Amino acid sequence: MPVSDFELVQAWRQVLTLCRLEAGQTVTLLTSLGSNEQTLRCAVLAVREKGAIANRLDLQPTNGALSFSRDPLAFVGTTPLTNNRAAVEMLKASDLVLDLMTLLFSAEQHEILAAGGRILLAVEPPEVLVRMTPTMEDRERVLAASKKLQAAKVMRVTSAAGTDASFALGDYPMLEEYGFVDAPGRWDHWPSGFLATWSNEGSAEGKIVLAPGDILLPQKSYVAAPITCHLEKGFVRAIEGGYEADHLRDYMESFNDPEVYAVSHIGWGMQDRAHWSVMGFYDREASIGMDSRACSGNFLWSTGPNNEAGGTRDTACHIDIPMRGCTVTLDDVPVVKDGRLVENT
Repeated sequence: MPVSDFELVQAWRQVLTLCRLEAGQTVTLLTSLGSNEQTLRCAVLAVREKGAIANRLDLQPTNGALSFSRDPLAFVGTTPLTNNRAAVEMLKASDLVLDLMTLLFSAEQHEILAAGGRILLAVEPPEVLVRMTPTMEDRERVLAASKKLQAAKVMRVTSAAGTDASFALGDYPMLEEYGFVDAPGRWDHWPSGFLATWSNEGSAEGKIVLAPGDILLPQKSYVAAPITCHLEKGFVRAIEGGYEADHLRDYMESFNDPEVYAVSHIGWGMQDRAHWSVMGFYDREASIGMDSRACSGNFLWSTGPNNEAGGTRDTACHIDIPMRGCTVTLDDVPVVKDGRLVENT
């Protein structure tokens, strides 16, 4: 059911307050052909209400002829900012960028952040934004868990379906998503509520068994039959199963890039207001699936690029795989047990 402009403006008001937006600051709203008009309209109203300056930078879409999907995460790395210095400089001069387009995995996003800019991504449908409007409690929960992840040397993931994989930790930073940007150089995503990092290069070992009900993104499909991914020296070396395994292999092979098989970020969802079932109520072009990524107690792992963490892989294929029913341990101490957050984690 749609939400009213009144509700969405209220949500933006809360988010901008958490982002510490002040009167007189400059906000650039980055849009493209697929940006949601209600989200844009209500964001402008909330920015103006704060006494800040609202500018809109509308750019032409890219990658349409290369991607298999209209999902903005189906082909990553190059964006409408690529080789567009005028646009990059405008964003670097802004106090806050509201990304209603999706800049993930782009070199230009890192340049803007390195200059001290703040970027908040918001591309989910308005009703999803309102349901998962971030709070300070979201931040406190994610940062408390992040301290444990930062101290850990090994993450291990197991499941009744047969998953048993381990990842050495410590070489890469944390991905702390709590839904707002409250410091210079910070990127975040509204809605969110999950924690992740990247395993040390070449360290991912074991097997991950996707069970029925687990999710593939950007395919936005619930797995119907088991898919086994064999990990060795940081890469997915084999994908076994039926039709869905064949489909996944075909998609990854289409990029003709060995880096697509590398293990990317690993972590778990912490958002109680995110729900596993939500994806099934949207058509595949309406949402990018943040409920699935942030759902409390999931194990979320991915393949492909690590350049957003300071690595060198910038492959265009990025697959996120949220899984249910897993146990996640940090140095043998569980933080998720059978798909549920361990208390005080």
